[in-house]
Amino acid sequence: MKTRVISAIIALLIVIPIIIVGGKLYCFAIAAIGLIGFLEFLELKEKEKKLPILMKIIGVSAFVVLVLSNMNQIGLDFYTDYKILTSIIFLVMIPIVFYSRDKYNIEDALFLFGVIFFLGLGFKYLINVRIFNLNYLIFLCLITIFTDTFAYITGSLIGKHKLAPTVSPKKTWEGFIGGLIFGTFISTIFYHTAFEYTGNIFLLILVVASLSTIGQLGDLVFSSIKRYYKIKDFGNIMPGHGGVLDRLDSIIFVVLAFSFIVALV
Repeated sequence: MKTRVISAIIALLIVIPIIIVGGKLYCFAIAAIGLIGFLEFLELKEKEKKLPILMKIIGVSAFVVLVLSNMNQIGLDFYTDYKILTSIIFLVMIPIVFYSRDKYNIEDALFLFGVIFFLGLGFKYLINVRIFNLNYLIFLCLITIFTDTFAYITGSLIGKHKLAPTVSPKKTWEGFIGGLIFGTFISTIFYHTAFEYTGNIFLLILVVASLSTIGQLGDLVFSSIKRYYKIKDFGNIMPGHGGVLDRLDSIIFVVLAFSFIVALV
Protein backbone atom coordinates (compact mmCIF):
# COMPACT_ATOMS: atom_id res chain seq x y z
CA MET A 1 0.00 0.00 0.00
CA LYS A 2 2.84 2.40 0.85
CA THR A 3 4.44 1.85 -2.57
CA ARG A 4 1.07 2.39 -4.25
CA VAL A 5 0.51 5.70 -2.47
CA ILE A 6 4.02 7.01 -3.12
CA SER A 7 3.90 6.18 -6.83
CA ALA A 8 0.46 7.84 -7.11
CA ILE A 9 1.74 11.02 -5.45
CA ILE A 10 4.79 11.16 -7.73
CA ALA A 11 2.60 10.64 -10.80
CA LEU A 12 0.23 13.43 -9.73
CA LEU A 13 3.12 15.82 -9.06
CA ILE A 14 4.28 15.26 -12.64
CA VAL A 15 0.94 15.09 -14.44
CA ILE A 16 -1.05 17.91 -12.80
CA PRO A 17 1.38 20.73 -13.73
CA ILE A 18 1.49 19.44 -17.32
CA ILE A 19 -2.31 19.46 -17.49
CA ILE A 20 -2.45 23.00 -16.09
CA VAL A 21 0.21 24.34 -18.47
CA GLY A 22 -1.41 22.66 -21.47
CA GLY A 23 -0.18 23.60 -24.94
CA LYS A 24 2.38 21.53 -26.81
CA LEU A 25 3.86 20.25 -23.56
CA TYR A 26 0.56 18.58 -22.73
CA CYS A 27 0.10 17.30 -26.29
CA PHE A 28 3.49 15.61 -26.42
CA ALA A 29 3.11 14.27 -22.87
CA ILE A 30 -0.22 12.64 -23.76
CA ALA A 31 1.32 11.25 -26.95
CA ALA A 32 4.18 9.76 -24.90
CA ILE A 33 1.81 8.25 -22.34
CA GLY A 34 -0.40 6.91 -25.12
CA LEU A 35 2.63 5.40 -26.84
CA ILE A 36 3.50 3.50 -23.67
CA GLY A 37 -0.06 2.15 -23.64
CA PHE A 38 0.25 1.19 -27.30
CA LEU A 39 3.48 -0.70 -26.59
CA GLU A 40 1.77 -2.47 -23.69
CA PHE A 41 -0.79 -3.79 -26.17
CA LEU A 42 1.93 -4.86 -28.60
CA GLU A 43 3.68 -6.71 -25.80
CA LEU A 44 0.49 -8.70 -25.23
CA LYS A 45 0.38 -9.63 -28.89
CA GLU A 46 3.99 -10.70 -28.83
CA LYS A 47 3.33 -13.13 -26.00
CA GLU A 48 1.74 -15.23 -28.73
CA LYS A 49 3.71 -14.17 -31.78
CA LYS A 50 6.49 -11.72 -32.59
CA LEU A 51 5.64 -9.03 -35.11
CA PRO A 52 8.16 -7.96 -37.77
CA ILE A 53 10.23 -5.00 -36.61
CA LEU A 54 9.15 -2.98 -39.65
CA MET A 55 5.49 -3.40 -38.73
CA LYS A 56 6.17 -2.32 -35.17
CA ILE A 57 7.91 0.81 -36.47
CA ILE A 58 4.98 1.50 -38.80
CA GLY A 59 2.54 0.94 -35.93
CA VAL A 60 4.36 3.30 -33.57
CA SER A 61 4.72 5.99 -36.24
CA ALA A 62 1.07 5.75 -37.31
CA PHE A 63 -0.09 5.89 -33.69
CA VAL A 64 1.89 9.04 -32.91
CA VAL A 65 0.74 10.77 -36.10
CA LEU A 66 -2.89 9.96 -35.31
CA VAL A 67 -2.68 11.16 -31.71
CA LEU A 68 -0.97 14.44 -32.61
CA SER A 69 -3.14 15.24 -35.63
CA ASN A 70 -5.29 18.38 -35.36
CA MET A 71 -3.29 19.77 -32.43
CA ASN A 72 -4.08 23.30 -33.58
CA GLN A 73 -7.85 22.98 -33.55
CA ILE A 74 -9.89 25.77 -31.94
CA GLY A 75 -13.36 24.37 -31.27
CA LEU A 76 -14.52 21.23 -29.50
CA ASP A 77 -14.47 19.22 -32.71
CA PHE A 78 -13.88 15.48 -32.72
CA TYR A 79 -12.90 14.52 -36.21
CA THR A 80 -10.08 12.64 -37.87
CA ASP A 81 -8.67 13.38 -41.29
CA TYR A 82 -9.73 10.52 -43.56
CA LYS A 83 -6.36 10.78 -45.33
CA ILE A 84 -4.62 9.75 -42.12
CA LEU A 85 -6.92 6.77 -41.55
CA THR A 86 -6.64 5.68 -45.18
CA SER A 87 -2.84 5.88 -45.02
CA ILE A 88 -2.81 3.78 -41.85
CA ILE A 89 -5.00 1.14 -43.52
CA PHE A 90 -2.63 0.94 -46.48
CA LEU A 91 0.50 0.83 -44.31
CA VAL A 92 -0.89 -1.92 -42.08
CA MET A 93 -2.71 -4.05 -44.66
CA ILE A 94 -0.56 -4.04 -47.79
CA PRO A 95 2.50 -5.67 -46.11
CA ILE A 96 0.58 -8.95 -45.66
CA VAL A 97 1.21 -9.46 -49.38
CA PHE A 98 4.98 -9.45 -48.90
CA TYR A 99 5.31 -11.37 -45.63
CA SER A 100 4.78 -15.10 -45.27
CA ARG A 101 1.66 -16.10 -43.38
CA ASP A 102 3.56 -17.16 -40.28
CA LYS A 103 5.40 -13.80 -40.12
CA TYR A 104 2.57 -11.30 -40.68
CA ASN A 105 -0.98 -12.10 -41.74
CA ILE A 106 -4.46 -10.56 -41.83
CA GLU A 107 -5.09 -11.28 -38.13
CA ASP A 108 -1.91 -9.42 -37.22
CA ALA A 109 -2.85 -6.53 -39.51
CA LEU A 110 -6.35 -6.22 -38.04
CA PHE A 111 -4.96 -6.36 -34.52
CA LEU A 112 -2.44 -3.63 -35.29
CA PHE A 113 -4.99 -1.39 -36.98
CA GLY A 114 -7.51 -1.94 -34.20
CA VAL A 115 -5.05 -0.91 -31.49
CA ILE A 116 -3.84 2.12 -33.46
CA PHE A 117 -7.41 3.25 -34.13
CA PHE A 118 -8.85 2.53 -30.66
CA LEU A 119 -6.07 3.91 -28.50
CA GLY A 120 -5.07 6.56 -31.05
CA LEU A 121 -8.51 8.17 -31.06
CA GLY A 122 -8.79 7.91 -27.28
CA PHE A 123 -5.55 9.78 -26.62
CA LYS A 124 -6.11 12.17 -29.52
CA TYR A 125 -9.44 13.23 -28.05
CA LEU A 126 -7.84 13.70 -24.63
CA ILE A 127 -5.67 16.28 -26.36
CA ASN A 128 -8.62 17.87 -28.15
CA VAL A 129 -10.59 18.29 -24.92
CA ARG A 130 -7.73 19.97 -23.06
CA ILE A 131 -6.89 22.30 -25.94
CA PHE A 132 -10.47 23.52 -26.03
CA ASN A 133 -11.08 23.96 -22.30
CA LEU A 134 -9.33 22.71 -19.16
CA ASN A 135 -12.64 22.42 -17.32
CA TYR A 136 -13.91 19.85 -19.82
CA LEU A 137 -10.91 17.65 -19.11
CA ILE A 138 -11.40 18.07 -15.35
CA PHE A 139 -15.07 17.18 -15.81
CA LEU A 140 -14.28 13.92 -17.62
CA CYS A 141 -11.56 13.03 -15.11
CA LEU A 142 -13.94 13.66 -12.19
CA ILE A 143 -16.45 11.25 -13.71
CA THR A 144 -13.90 8.45 -13.88
CA ILE A 145 -12.18 9.19 -10.56
CA PHE A 146 -15.30 9.46 -8.42
CA THR A 147 -17.12 6.65 -10.21
CA ASP A 148 -14.17 4.30 -9.68
CA THR A 149 -13.57 5.46 -6.11
CA PHE A 150 -17.16 5.10 -4.90
CA ALA A 151 -17.66 1.89 -6.86
CA TYR A 152 -14.76 0.45 -4.86
CA ILE A 153 -15.98 1.86 -1.52
CA THR A 154 -19.59 0.81 -2.01
CA GLY A 155 -18.61 -2.61 -3.30
CA SER A 156 -16.28 -3.16 -0.35
CA LEU A 157 -18.90 -2.16 2.21
CA ILE A 158 -22.12 -3.72 0.91
CA GLY A 159 -21.25 -5.54 -2.30
CA LYS A 160 -22.84 -9.01 -2.53
CA HIS A 161 -24.06 -9.53 -6.08
CA LYS A 162 -21.33 -10.14 -8.64
CA LEU A 163 -21.39 -7.86 -11.68
CA ALA A 164 -19.21 -9.82 -14.09
CA PRO A 165 -17.63 -12.71 -12.16
CA THR A 166 -15.82 -14.25 -15.13
CA VAL A 167 -14.17 -10.92 -15.98
CA SER A 168 -13.67 -9.14 -12.65
CA PRO A 169 -14.72 -11.27 -9.65
CA LYS A 170 -14.45 -8.42 -7.11
CA LYS A 171 -16.83 -6.03 -8.87
CA THR A 172 -20.45 -6.03 -7.71
CA TRP A 173 -23.75 -4.53 -8.79
CA GLU A 174 -23.84 -2.59 -5.54
CA GLY A 175 -20.45 -1.09 -6.34
CA PHE A 176 -21.56 -0.32 -9.89
CA ILE A 177 -24.65 1.53 -8.68
CA GLY A 178 -22.76 3.33 -5.91
CA GLY A 179 -20.12 4.53 -8.36
CA LEU A 180 -22.82 5.58 -10.81
CA ILE A 181 -24.74 7.61 -8.22
CA PHE A 182 -21.82 9.42 -6.61
CA GLY A 183 -19.84 9.85 -9.85
CA THR A 184 -22.90 11.35 -11.52
CA PHE A 185 -23.84 13.58 -8.57
CA ILE A 186 -20.39 15.10 -8.02
CA SER A 187 -19.58 15.53 -11.72
CA THR A 188 -22.96 17.10 -12.44
CA ILE A 189 -22.42 19.66 -9.69
CA PHE A 190 -18.99 20.48 -11.11
CA TYR A 191 -20.31 20.91 -14.65
CA HIS A 192 -23.26 23.00 -13.47
CA THR A 193 -20.91 25.29 -11.51
CA ALA A 194 -17.90 25.47 -13.84
CA PHE A 195 -19.91 26.17 -16.98
CA GLU A 196 -22.79 28.04 -15.32
CA TYR A 197 -25.13 25.56 -16.96
CA THR A 198 -28.68 26.85 -17.52
CA GLY A 199 -30.05 24.04 -19.68
CA ASN A 200 -32.17 21.03 -18.82
CA ILE A 201 -30.69 19.61 -15.61
CA PHE A 202 -32.27 16.19 -16.20
CA LEU A 203 -30.60 15.97 -19.60
CA LEU A 204 -27.25 16.86 -18.01
CA ILE A 205 -27.72 14.15 -15.36
CA LEU A 206 -28.60 11.63 -18.08
CA VAL A 207 -25.45 12.48 -20.06
CA VAL A 208 -23.18 12.30 -17.00
CA ALA A 209 -24.78 9.04 -15.87
CA SER A 210 -24.22 7.59 -19.35
CA LEU A 211 -20.55 8.57 -19.25
CA SER A 212 -20.18 7.09 -15.77
CA THR A 213 -21.75 3.83 -16.94
CA ILE A 214 -19.57 3.63 -20.04
CA GLY A 215 -16.48 4.31 -17.92
CA GLN A 216 -17.28 1.33 -15.72
CA LEU A 217 -17.97 -0.85 -18.75
CA GLY A 218 -14.67 0.29 -20.24
CA ASP A 219 -12.92 -0.88 -17.09
CA LEU A 220 -14.53 -4.29 -17.56
CA VAL A 221 -13.49 -4.41 -21.21
CA PHE A 222 -9.85 -3.95 -20.24
CA SER A 223 -10.26 -6.49 -17.43
CA SER A 224 -11.59 -8.93 -20.02
CA ILE A 225 -8.54 -8.32 -22.20
CA LYS A 226 -6.26 -9.06 -19.25
CA ARG A 227 -8.20 -12.23 -18.53
CA TYR A 228 -7.85 -13.32 -22.14
CA TYR A 229 -4.09 -12.86 -22.07
CA LYS A 230 -3.81 -14.26 -18.51
CA ILE A 231 -2.05 -11.23 -17.02
CA LYS A 232 -2.62 -9.25 -13.83
CA ASP A 233 -1.51 -5.86 -15.18
CA PHE A 234 -0.74 -4.38 -18.58
CA GLY A 235 2.63 -3.13 -17.36
CA ASN A 236 4.59 -1.98 -14.32
CA ILE A 237 5.40 1.65 -15.08
CA MET A 238 3.68 2.66 -11.82
CA PRO A 239 4.63 0.39 -8.89
CA GLY A 240 1.47 -0.84 -7.22
CA HIS A 241 -0.74 0.46 -10.04
CA GLY A 242 0.36 -1.47 -13.11
CA GLY A 243 0.72 0.06 -16.55
CA VAL A 244 -0.73 3.02 -18.42
CA LEU A 245 -3.76 1.05 -19.59
CA ASP A 246 -4.49 -0.11 -16.03
CA ARG A 247 -4.84 3.52 -14.93
CA LEU A 248 -6.48 5.05 -18.00
CA ASP A 249 -8.88 2.31 -19.04
CA SER A 250 -12.02 4.16 -17.93
CA ILE A 251 -11.05 7.63 -19.17
CA ILE A 252 -10.34 6.27 -22.66
CA PHE A 253 -13.91 5.00 -22.95
CA VAL A 254 -15.35 8.11 -21.31
CA VAL A 255 -13.63 10.51 -23.70
CA LEU A 256 -14.66 8.41 -26.71
CA ALA A 257 -18.26 8.40 -25.48
CA PHE A 258 -18.07 12.15 -24.84
CA SER A 259 -16.90 12.71 -28.41
CA PHE A 260 -19.91 10.74 -29.64
CA ILE A 261 -22.34 12.78 -27.51
CA VAL A 262 -20.82 16.09 -28.66
CA ALA A 263 -21.21 14.97 -32.27
CA LEU A 264 -24.90 14.22 -31.63
CA VAL A 265 -25.70 17.60 -30.11
